[in-house]
Amino acid sequence: MAGTEPLEALEERLGHRFSARALLEQALTHSSCPNEQGLQVSACERLEFLGDAVLQLLVSELLMERAPDQPEGWLTRARASAVNRAALAERARGLGLPRFIRLGRGERLAGGADKPSILADLFEAVIGALYLDAGLAAVRALVEREIPLEEPARADAKTRLQERMQARGQGTPQYRTTSTRGPAHALEFSVEVRLGEQVLGVGSGPTKRAAEQEAARRALEAEPGA
Repeated sequence: MAGTEPLEALEERLGHRFSARALLEQALTHSSCPNEQGLQVSACERLEFLGDAVLQLLVSELLMERAPDQPEGWLTRARASAVNRAALAERARGLGLPRFIRLGRGERLAGGADKPSILADLFEAVIGALYLDAGLAAVRALVEREIPLEEPARADAKTRLQERMQARGQGTPQYRTTSTRGPAHALEFSVEVRLGEQVLGVGSGPTKRAAEQEAARRALEAEPGA
């Protein structure tokens, strides 16, 4: 089933008039449409594949420009926050893409036009189509306008400790279980985190993971100025 609005309205939202309109039509065609109706049209998967790569590149580039002092781990989390499925689905809604998507009858009745997974794929496919029709600069303009690049969620203690050590060129901290105490149903693990021969912190917890996090937290707290 075709979308309910003329494509000119979407082109206006995108800020680009397609010279190859078939690309935009393909980007908006979900696989359920040709599969169910037997139509000789290409669905959006290939454009989605391309759009994902273009988004990763441009968001990475913009983050590098806007956060020149942040370490690699921070940049990775910020990019993941910007291009995860939930975020891209929200961007698709913001552009009004659900009104243009072409779905098979079964998928449409199942609420496919509002499924985050479908909307995220749709957004990536439109990005791919825009890239092929207008090039990287046009996509970058859309990304800068439509995708907020925000402070990523605070990483857990182990991740923050590793980022701090690597940013200083000190290598990767290592964790070692020093003891396991208590009955099988209530074990307590003790762990130390080391950098070479130096013990940075010691922690305990009901699982190795919890004990490692505690050791990393204590190592961070022991840092000067923490």
